[in-house]
Amino acid sequence: MAESAACPAFQLGRPRYDQGSFFGRLRHFVDIIDPSTLFVSEKRLNECIKLLDDYKHGSLPPGVSDVQLWEAQKIKQAIIHPDTGEKIFMPFRMSGYVPFGTPIVIGLLLPNQTVVSTIIWQWLNQSHNACVNYANRNATKPTPTSKFIQGYAGAVTSAVSIAVGLNVLIQKANKLSPATRMIIQRLVPFPAVASANICNVGLMRHNELSEGIDVLDNNGNIVGSSRIAARHAIMETAFTRVVLPMPIFVLPPIIMSYLERLRFLQSNRRLLLPIHSVVCLVTFGLSLPVAISLFPQMSQIEVSCLEPEIAMATDCKVVTYNKGL
Repeated sequence: MAESAACPAFQLGRPRYDQGSFFGRLRHFVDIIDPSTLFVSEKRLNECIKLLDDYKHGSLPPGVSDVQLWEAQKIKQAIIHPDTGEKIFMPFRMSGYVPFGTPIVIGLLLPNQTVVSTIIWQWLNQSHNACVNYANRNATKPTPTSKFIQGYAGAVTSAVSIAVGLNVLIQKANKLSPATRMIIQRLVPFPAVASANICNVGLMRHNELSEGIDVLDNNGNIVGSSRIAARHAIMETAFTRVVLPMPIFVLPPIIMSYLERLRFLQSNRRLLLPIHSVVCLVTFGLSLPVAISLFPQMSQIEVSCLEPEIAMATDCKVVTYNKGL
């Protein structure tokens, strides 16, 4: 009785936690980005896949609990692409986003950046983002390689242009004190990364605006393709991509500007980089699940807001679409 209260009955392909509340979505995405899944062995992964297949075909061994089934689904969802059925390369999994992305964040936030170092770190950041976006894309419809290259080039160009431009403006602002100039300079990565993320989402998913995305009825059946739903999905994703870097690139500079004034750190300057790294890691780790939990991955929209042909194809008042991550 205690186990059923703590753990809901297993449903294959369904989230364990309520997606109608922010807290439920937060718990769901904390599972999705759990870095411990990076260390799952091939043998353990195959065991999880077999357990889920046994459940699907009604041949589950006796004694298997709901907790074990939820854990197996968590591991499979973290490693295997839902559309292709193939393993996602470790650095580009959502569970690897924080561990592999933190060194780049640290580099972006280093003080006294030169134009060359700014270009290098912005390029590395957008290269990592582009690979994560591609690896976790909706692969039900083929994405032309040209679209991926356009999104990548657009994101890198916008990030580098804004970051370099802001740095040049700050250096020319003679009225600013050195301390103020350093703080502002440390905040430069945020507008650069946020604008590049919007550009990345818009260009990488441009096809959806012209072709539409599938919308589903209450039974999970495809009703049709909607361009309006695609626009909502892209806007929600773009908003998430602006919120995500906000605490990552704003809080560490503010925290570090305070810590650097402490007498202990002024006499132990070599500790600044390790402390800076820990601050970035913690901020990144807390920000990611909060940002992607703002909207459910499977969002809903009223049929009356969609194209007339969608309304004519179903009796449902609300349909569901995959927003993506």
